[in-house]
Amino acid sequence: MSRDTNENDNQVDQKAQRHKARQQKVKQGVDAKIAAAQEEKGILLVLTGNGKGKSTSGFGSVARAVGHGHKAAVVQFIKGTWACGERNLLEGAGVEFHVMGTGFTWETQDKAKDTEAAMEAWLEAEKLLKDESVNLVLLDELTYMVSYHYIELERVLTALKNRPAMQHVIITGRACHREIIELADTVSEVQPIKHAFNAGIKAQLGFDY
Repeated sequence: MSRDTNENDNQVDQKAQRHKARQQKVKQGVDAKIAAAQEEKGILLVLTGNGKGKSTSGFGSVARAVGHGHKAAVVQFIKGTWACGERNLLEGAGVEFHVMGTGFTWETQDKAKDTEAAMEAWLEAEKLLKDESVNLVLLDELTYMVSYHYIELERVLTALKNRPAMQHVIITGRACHREIIELADTVSEVQPIKHAFNAGIKAQLGFDY
């Protein structure tokens, strides 16, 4: 075996050892965090930001919960009149849906009508947020209801604070109010890098809705 071959083998072995040492440190750090995180409680998750995928992520969590045999429910605010693929699937799996039903506010242009519809949907949300049998509640696009003053912020905060201790809640939508963010356990902000719609590509069945 040549000297060059031995040197190459040594370099490969040293790189492998350095990689193993780095990964051992990573594992130690992860193991320590896992050991420290022993509390169990209902999580309030906020998915906000201007990027695409917030509702999709929320529905993914609903599907996960149902897959584990948990009971989940969805309240949708500010949705258009298009068919909802997630609803078509999840209702068949026993997920309860309540939909505001008036469509997007820029289409109705009727604040009184939108406020009334928002309150009807929110009353259903309040029932769910008191129901200990519901493991997960998705409040899809709720942030707009607060931003547009259709639903009082304090009423939302009170319901979230007083919900069953083990109930998980997911709130989606842009520009989430800072007090809801402060109350949340986990907050993820989705930011747009590119969006097909801005390039003139229409929303498509089975992908966008």
